[in-house]
Amino acid sequence: MNAGSTMDGKPMPMPLRVIDLLRHAARNHPGAEIVSRRVEGDIHRSTYAEAYARACRVARALRDELGVSPGDKVATLAWNTHRHLELYYGTAGLGAVIHTINPRLAGDQLAWICNHAGDRVLCFDGTFAPLVAAVAPQLRTVQAFVQLSPGPAAAAPLPEVLDYEALLARVPGADMDWPAVDENATCGLCYTSGTTGDPKGVGYTPRSTVLHAYASALPDSLDLSARDTVMPVVPMFHVNAWGLPFTLPMVGAKMVLPGPALDGRSIYELCESEGVTMAAGVPTIWLGLLQHLRANGLKFTSLRKTVIGGAAAGEAMVRAFEQEHGVAVIHGWGMTETSPVAAINQPTRRHEALTPDERIRLKTRQGREVFGVEMRIEDESGRELPRDGRAAGRLLVRGPWVAQAYQGGLQAARADGWFDTGDIASIDPEGYMLIVDRAKDMVKSGGEWISSIDLENAAMSHPAVLEAAVIGLPHPKWDERPLLVCVRRDGAQLRAEDVLEHLRPRVARWWLPETVEFVDALPHGPTGKVLKTVLRQQYAGHASKGAA
Repeated sequence: MNAGSTMDGKPMPMPLRVIDLLRHAARNHPGAEIVSRRVEGDIHRSTYAEAYARACRVARALRDELGVSPGDKVATLAWNTHRHLELYYGTAGLGAVIHTINPRLAGDQLAWICNHAGDRVLCFDGTFAPLVAAVAPQLRTVQAFVQLSPGPAAAAPLPEVLDYEALLARVPGADMDWPAVDENATCGLCYTSGTTGDPKGVGYTPRSTVLHAYASALPDSLDLSARDTVMPVVPMFHVNAWGLPFTLPMVGAKMVLPGPALDGRSIYELCESEGVTMAAGVPTIWLGLLQHLRANGLKFTSLRKTVIGGAAAGEAMVRAFEQEHGVAVIHGWGMTETSPVAAINQPTRRHEALTPDERIRLKTRQGREVFGVEMRIEDESGRELPRDGRAAGRLLVRGPWVAQAYQGGLQAARADGWFDTGDIASIDPEGYMLIVDRAKDMVKSGGEWISSIDLENAAMSHPAVLEAAVIGLPHPKWDERPLLVCVRRDGAQLRAEDVLEHLRPRVARWWLPETVEFVDALPHGPTGKVLKTVLRQQYAGHASKGAA
């Protein structure tokens, strides 16, 4: 009989749909809570059943009141709240594209992104009304502005603005007959931070989003279930809050959304009042939280694990969470182009015998590839390097939720199907990947490479160093030498000589910085990463002090 005959057994050809994640939660976890600290300052409580009903209203309002059709872009400038979540699902369920925009971008860059994407509707929290008013004259494709929450009066007049709640009140909340959208059509859009050149738009599909949600929930991934209470501190405009708004409804976990209050005190209070068991965020957020705990002698009563991504988690941060507070650290790695979860650091049975210090060192690695993602490292000639934990080369990835092309058609992946991440990494025989550095951030001294990440982590292991960054300074003999820029902890007395003394037993002698500088704060980009481009501009022509 021929292959593919009608006599062959086969599963139902049902397409994967984003709306089915929330619909599943409404049917199977209807009373599970969604708790939001809103822009209004209050705590809002709802359930998955209520969120699904409001997502139905969102879809009807977009379609019937605003004329949104499948494929149209609905942009958001919004915090992590229940309204933003409803927009995620109502938009994608309709077959339109939810385009999350980072409000920390400069106005000109924000306008460029809106125009490049071709956004038709712009939904924004009241906090950002002045920003929207400032860029509105530059927006060529936006036809409707929807304000999600109250905010300050805009300095410039806005075009006609629709009220989100009034808009939803005009349409019925009955269950939607959701369209059978193409699982390979774009349903989400997020632009890279644009630290090098113009931002690039990365599209997500229902297929990539649902598969990513499955992979994220696995026990050896984020290990999520209906028994968890999870706070995505990472913003929903930062790679879909690492996919948690999709994974949490899939498993029925209680969701706690922190809104605009991201300081250490606010995060701690919400963790404690809602019994948060897992929180996810970038290192700069956790630095503020840990400072608040230390300054006030506080401990966690419910938090069991924290996910750290967006930038490398140093040994000092892992040690603070695990040894001072008994909170397990899950180190992860990904990028906008990988949806973003690509590697997660979870221990295996073999690691049960490790000492606490050995386990902490292991957890500073970015982790093993999750199923669905493949990784390889290459040298400059394109030759694959061994997984021996020693060889380091360019990190490449591929998988069903890794970008193939950018918005507008620009190729993301190479012709052979691999995406070059721009990171330099090693992979050990057990599959644990370690980011050695960004290719552009490595310091080449005397023909040898110095890892800025390793040097930064060594500096931040000093108890008086809050944050550190390393850049290369031109040197007439060695080509480049490292400059270490440090932020002291509040009240700490620290000299360059103290830092160098701390580094000597921890790094190779020739890695020691030529110069150590102290600043009140490091420049951070829209996603919390240190802007080394700014540091290079600030210290251009800086003379070496010869400290090494």
